[in-house]
Amino acid sequence: MSNFKIFLRAFGILAIILTIFPYIPVNSWVVRIFDFPHLQLTVLTTLAFLIYFFRFDIKNRVDQIFVLVLVGCIIVQLQKIYTYTAFAKYEIYMASENAEQNLTIYAANVLQENENKSLLIEDAKRNDADILLFTETNKNWIAKLSKNFKNSYKFRVEAPLENTYGMSLYSKYELYEPSIKYLVEDTIPSIHTKLILPSKDTVQLFAIHPAPPTPQHNPTSVDRDAEMMKVAMLTRDSQYPVVVMGDFNDVAWSETTELFQKVSGLLDSRKGRGLYNTYNADSYIMRWPLDHVFSSAEFRVADIKIGSDIGSDHFPFYTEFSFEPNLASDQKLPEPSTEEIETAKKQMKMENENP
Repeated sequence: MSNFKIFLRAFGILAIILTIFPYIPVNSWVVRIFDFPHLQLTVLTTLAFLIYFFRFDIKNRVDQIFVLVLVGCIIVQLQKIYTYTAFAKYEIYMASENAEQNLTIYAANVLQENENKSLLIEDAKRNDADILLFTETNKNWIAKLSKNFKNSYKFRVEAPLENTYGMSLYSKYELYEPSIKYLVEDTIPSIHTKLILPSKDTVQLFAIHPAPPTPQHNPTSVDRDAEMMKVAMLTRDSQYPVVVMGDFNDVAWSETTELFQKVSGLLDSRKGRGLYNTYNADSYIMRWPLDHVFSSAEFRVADIKIGSDIGSDHFPFYTEFSFEPNLASDQKLPEPSTEEIETAKKQMKMENENP
């Protein structure tokens, strides 16, 4: 057996293992981190299959089994990616031509250490959204943002922190009962507020930035998953239409985000439109969608796009919704199963047990 064939087999076995990883019920960062490079894994697995298939004669049983397993991995991988391509159906339908009320949102992880603040400010002003959400904002950032947006955005909620989990929200529309919550850790805030649209309709907003599963901060995904499930439950209890936004530190296709959607009933504007990768802005290859804007069925999509380079390791994420509650039933997700609700509750409880 040639060294090249041995290499391809070894790579193929690694691809098989990484395909299985997301389905392993383990919270360790060593496993959960492989939720992220799903697109890259799909491309590499497909490349390994094509080279192996066309380079070698697939005659013996071992080669045949190996090739079939690779094909199975590719199918599993493509099923997740397909949802975010233009070939799939929209989860949130396009805005109606006669829609009367729109809501625009600009969400950006600014990168706390980013010194070129003018890039973000220029991009945010250019997009001129109704709602601005900035994560990783410390006192220095908030002083600069307040100076530039105080005239256009009269309503604001600010939680400056020096630990990269600071957060600030600016709104052109009235904010009612705004509050800063610490759902999981007393160092990681989330913003909860009601928004009064010009039509006098009320919308519930949640802005979050849970900690990622990394050895430096959280060696498991327990805290991140618990915060997402707590927000999902708050969404279920809300009597108002809901928008949840922020840097989730989780990709759209992960088991956690899928459960978050099922339990909350919130819709993903990316589905049927594209990946819209927001991280890592410093790499052309290792990119995936970490920043999200989920909405309840009362909203439809008028526009969605990635912002410009702002000197951060994230790109901004811009969404324009139309508010059409009379059409909500057309795109409402099915009610979650009892098992899904119980799984979400278990993930919430695990946070209390996590040392």
